[in-house]
Amino acid sequence: MIRKNKWLRMSAGTILALVVAGAIFSLQPEIAPISPPDAAQFSVGSISRGKTLAALGDCSACHTRPGGVTNSGGLAMDTPFGTIYTSNITPDLTSGIGSWSYPAFRRAMRYGIDRRGHYLYPAFPYTSFTQVSNDDLQDLYAFLMTQPAVSYRPPETQLSFPFSIRQGMAAWNWLFLRPGENTPDPQQSAMWNRGAYLAGGLGHCSACHSPRNLAAAEKHGSDALSGGVAEGWIAPALNDRSPAPVAWDEVQLQRYLRTGYSPEHGVAAGPMGPVIAGGLSQQSDEDLQALAHWLVSFQPPTVSQADELTARAEQRSQRLDSAGARLYSGSCMVCHSQQKGPQLLGVRPSLALNSNLYTATPDNLIRIVLDGISHPATRDLGTMPGFRHQLSDHQIATLLNWLRTDFAGQTPWIDLENKVADIRQQDHGAE
Repeated sequence: MIRKNKWLRMSAGTILALVVAGAIFSLQPEIAPISPPDAAQFSVGSISRGKTLAALGDCSACHTRPGGVTNSGGLAMDTPFGTIYTSNITPDLTSGIGSWSYPAFRRAMRYGIDRRGHYLYPAFPYTSFTQVSNDDLQDLYAFLMTQPAVSYRPPETQLSFPFSIRQGMAAWNWLFLRPGENTPDPQQSAMWNRGAYLAGGLGHCSACHSPRNLAAAEKHGSDALSGGVAEGWIAPALNDRSPAPVAWDEVQLQRYLRTGYSPEHGVAAGPMGPVIAGGLSQQSDEDLQALAHWLVSFQPPTVSQADELTARAEQRSQRLDSAGARLYSGSCMVCHSQQKGPQLLGVRPSLALNSNLYTATPDNLIRIVLDGISHPATRDLGTMPGFRHQLSDHQIATLLNWLRTDFAGQTPWIDLENKVADIRQQDHGAE
């Protein structure tokens, strides 16, 4: 008994010592504040390049709340651990980053630690931004520090214990952060390496398109880019697990990244719309070509042909011998049929080629049918109305499973009506 008690005391002492050592190890020094830098110290070229880089990184998409001033923060991001509110990244001296020196900014981007030494949560994708070159970080800093300062203090982030203890991120970083600039692959071309740099750094494609483990860290290796979840939407796989019935080529993908539309694949919706509208559409042709070249290198070969899939779907849509076909004829055909008809404003995507019909889950299609696409990635695409108030859960389930089986030739989704009802209740464009 005495030996057992002694062992317990030794174990408790060891654990306490480890906790204390971990707390001390995780402490980060504050970087001294500065007066807001004079805009004249940054060159016009550096600011211009920084503007393009900020667009690539989707800075404003995450750091602007609905109705708020650009980059002033306050956007609520729901996580399994609580709500994270994005920070003010305008050069305001008290509520923004106006007192941040470049070394403070670089530490946040590379290591996820702010000027005061507080750990940031990886909802801010510093695990990707760490790969950005010093030159690009300096240009991004120049752009941000020369924008209008906005005085706004976002709400405090509220996470459940123990995630509310920011110092615990030191252990998370030790396990999952791989700091440092991107290293080119000598076995690949300059274009491939440029695409890898853009996608892996500020583009942070994997943040949405890779699955995450129980600690909310991105999975790597063969799981990288194999599909993830973003704001309740399914971010499809970009590697050889892509659900697209027709393989992407570089021309198709470059067009999609520029405009948000590819005739062979469909229209960007959900979180991807703003990524293109405010980010990718602002990039140079050379960089979009590099991104497309890199992404296509992971695509699987396929024997499916767009014309064959579309023709088969058109034939089936003419047979009004089922409830699903009649719903399609009444609600969808006028905009989505590839046959001759009135050309309305915008594009006319073939639903037979829509990757969402070939995924294991119907979430994206349900959201699109319910709430439409009111803010397309680019203006010329046109909008799509939502059918939240026109179609019942049963009708939407009937329509989508008809598209799934007759257009895509896939097995029907199970328990689809209940899934529609569940997503209808969620606040994604609802009243």
